[in-house]
Amino acid sequence: MKKTATIWLFIGLAGALLLPWYAQDSGFWTFEWLFGGFGSAEAGSALTLALFHGKWWLFPAVLFIGLSGLGLAAIKKHQMLARTLIIVPALGLFTIVVQGFVIGRIGPNYFVEFLSANGAADGQIGMGAGALVVLASLLFMLTSGISGSGKGRGDAFIVGLIGLIVALVAVFVFFPVSQILVEAFKTSEGELSLGGFFARIFSPRIWSLACVVSDSRCGPAWNSLFLAIMTGAGTTLLGLAFALIATRTNFRAKKLLRVLTIIPIITPPFVIGLALILLFGRAGTVTELLNEFFDVPKTRWLYGFWGIYLAQLLSFTPIAFLVLIGVVEGVSPSMEEASQTLNADRWQTFRWVSFPLMRPGLANAFLLGFIESIADFGNPLVLGGNYNVLSTDIYFAIVGAVADSGKAATLAIVLLSLTLGAFVVQRFWVGKKSYATVTGKGDSGQHASLNPVLRTVCYATAIPWAAFTAVVYSMIIFGSFVKLWGYDHSFTLEHYLRAFSISFTNGIRWTGVAWDSYFTTLTISTIAAPLTALVGLATAYLLVRQKFWGKGAFEFSTMLSFAIPGTVIGISYILAFNVPPIELTGTGIILIIVFVFRNMPVGVRGGIAAMSQLDKSLDEASITLGANSFTTVRRVIVPLMGPAILAALTYSFVRAITSVSAVIFLVSAKHNMATSFIVGRVENGEFGIAIAYSAVLIVTMLTAILLLQLVIGRRRLRREDRVQMHGKIKINPAGT
Repeated sequence: MKKTATIWLFIGLAGALLLPWYAQDSGFWTFEWLFGGFGSAEAGSALTLALFHGKWWLFPAVLFIGLSGLGLAAIKKHQMLARTLIIVPALGLFTIVVQGFVIGRIGPNYFVEFLSANGAADGQIGMGAGALVVLASLLFMLTSGISGSGKGRGDAFIVGLIGLIVALVAVFVFFPVSQILVEAFKTSEGELSLGGFFARIFSPRIWSLACVVSDSRCGPAWNSLFLAIMTGAGTTLLGLAFALIATRTNFRAKKLLRVLTIIPIITPPFVIGLALILLFGRAGTVTELLNEFFDVPKTRWLYGFWGIYLAQLLSFTPIAFLVLIGVVEGVSPSMEEASQTLNADRWQTFRWVSFPLMRPGLANAFLLGFIESIADFGNPLVLGGNYNVLSTDIYFAIVGAVADSGKAATLAIVLLSLTLGAFVVQRFWVGKKSYATVTGKGDSGQHASLNPVLRTVCYATAIPWAAFTAVVYSMIIFGSFVKLWGYDHSFTLEHYLRAFSISFTNGIRWTGVAWDSYFTTLTISTIAAPLTALVGLATAYLLVRQKFWGKGAFEFSTMLSFAIPGTVIGISYILAFNVPPIELTGTGIILIIVFVFRNMPVGVRGGIAAMSQLDKSLDEASITLGANSFTTVRRVIVPLMGPAILAALTYSFVRAITSVSAVIFLVSAKHNMATSFIVGRVENGEFGIAIAYSAVLIVTMLTAILLLQLVIGRRRLRREDRVQMHGKIKINPAGT
């Protein structure tokens, strides 16, 4: 405890004495604050601002760091030191947060007369690097004190990790969401009204079941719920079929099948909708052929439930596959062999042994499919027709002719309620049973092959779907090489040349109109992906391996940002981070943060599914042999989490590139994302450039995914996972 707290004490002192307290217009990493303005009113540290520039309210930042240092130096009794490290940093955190909210950009918002003197009336801008370092040091000194008092089994790493995740979720999930949810209780005059909230949330417009008894439309809540259940079930079954073919059969084109299951996730969602319209719309290619050769009348069946459902199956099946592939691989072959030794056939083995052990993965895959569907924005926007759902209703409530933030917030609460219900059902179905199959003991068996009927069902389900996926995406590629998709199919490279042309006059110049957004997108996505995987898998480790108060609420809170439509997340981030104490709008940092916490739940659910199969005796054996928790995670848990890490990295990277709704309100002229650029081209009628850009993004993301698979590799769980080198058989050191 004392060693860890001392390290963070010196880090906090550096933040309070040397680093600029406020955010820098030129950016921290330009170091202009160091060479041109160190100690000035704009670039001063907390101490210099408090002493020389009238920012007296920053004294507590230095004071509580100093008091913590005095406690570490003077207090010898362990328990008294632990209590000191809990009380003093907690007071410091509270004081800094309060002064950040009380003294805004134009002066104090509360206690005006008391605070207006001595510089407070001038206000303050958003916090910067110095404030971040001081807050982090106080937080980790606090968690060191908590671990020193015996909480969390006295493990400073575990308590510190819990404190970090809780703080991040509180700041970047609960705080921004609370800003827009407060709007649900406001009247049109801006006053809070509980009666108005209940009138809106139980409105027949949301919960109407008129479609059951007449031809009228149902409310968006029931439409969203039915669509989400169907999508969750469909994507889980398709994902399981692909996972079984990839792991339990000798299908020769496994690699191609894996590629086809990944492609839909690496495409902007409205592109899938556009491809389906050009295939199955009233003037679509397939519709025209059926009408010409079979006299099938042209209809608009694609616009509505079935069109959205088809597009969501294409879009979200890869998520289920990424979650389930690691789970299916993790089922112990020795258990399946034991079942067959006891005269069970292959179907009985799968039904009573393999399938029950896949239950956590199936539940998590369904939950992710459900949440993805209910929060989906792009597909319902393009294909919805008269089938209104919550996500698009929220969007139109915000950007419609008459913006109604109260209505949007009310619909968001309904959406969260549906997500909470799905979360509770999932927890009830999985229960508290053990699903561990990787225990650290030798396992030399081989996975049982599928029985003929089940194998045929998997082939009959997955292969036609893969072929259909290939057709849809070949149409997208085709559309990028024709002048005007659907009308003029003459070959051209004009779209690619305009978007991605390069000039070699006077050196290399990126003259294409899409290069700026392309490089910005790659940079932000590359930074966000590992951060997303790190936060998500760390959270999964805490949920599976640790016990602490409020664990259930903590788990649900990690799903909160994932369940809310991206448009609501984007607007809530604007409301929360456009003013002090945290000002991030217009920067690349806000895009990275929204991607990390928007996509974190995939890492969490995938990590939970994979870690549920790793027996706790592995951790206990490592700790018994003298390793601490951090070493155990690094040397034991992480090497066995290959599929989960790959799923988190892959999903977070491609979602950062393809996300539309979450960033449409957050991009700026300096930080424009690819999807925002594509939407702009579509609005201008430049479909060729939009499709060409989408094709380039598909190739880019597919290349990145293949590289990730090569770098991470596959998880080595069995003795048959061997590497043959120079004619010798070498047991992989990560194997068991």
